Amino acid sequence: MTIHREGYKTIAAGVLVFALVNLPSFYFISEHDLWLSGLIFIVTLFLLLFLVSFFRIPKRKLTSGEGLVICPADGKVVVIEEVYEEEYFKDKRLQVSIFMSPANVHQNRNPVGGEVVYNKYHKGKYLVAWNPKSSTENERQTFVIRNANGEVLAKQIAGALAKRIVNYLMVGQKVEQSAEMGFIKFGSRVDVLLPIGSQIRVQLNQSVQGGVTILGELP
Repeated sequence: MTIHREGYKTIAAGVLVFALVNLPSFYFISEHDLWLSGLIFIVTLFLLLFLVSFFRIPKRKLTSGEGLVICPADGKVVVIEEVYEEEYFKDKRLQVSIFMSPANVHQNRNPVGGEVVYNKYHKGKYLVAWNPKSSTENERQTFVIRNANGEVLAKQIAGALAKRIVNYLMVGQKVEQSAEMGFIKFGSRVDVLLPIGSQIRVQLNQSVQGGVTILGELP
């Protein structure tokens, strides 16, 4: 396991806060109330370890395959439905949405390989990520990857806690399937929109792994 580069500054700040809280606690509180000082240490250590775990990148055997669409994020499948996609395709698509809790790995990966033909950032609200309106009203980054099998659109969507979407893709860039494409800090969601006729290989409430679980097959 390694730590994502997006977490270096945040973790450093967490270590500083941990030290600033516990050093005074050790020198001024522990002498009079050892239990309180110990409780402060345990709580702040738990928060620091949670912060470190949020930016973890576990070692995995990544999945790839012609015509396959791979889950771009860890989390739980919360939506499988036919929708009208109004930003790029302007027609009906099959949408699969993955909700990422703060405990999930938040590194995002390319669902397919190919050429990035569209990439746009949208300012927006910070509704809870499982709210259906979050797909169109929240802060989000929309991108489309095209290959010989067609085009797949995905959205990185900020949630109530997520305040920063990081996307490394550029229009015209050639990308590999399951390679890193971005990161979202704290609870959030990723939508994937596939052509009608695609075979969905996941189920509602299923836990999935980014870069590993097969989300579907293109028609």
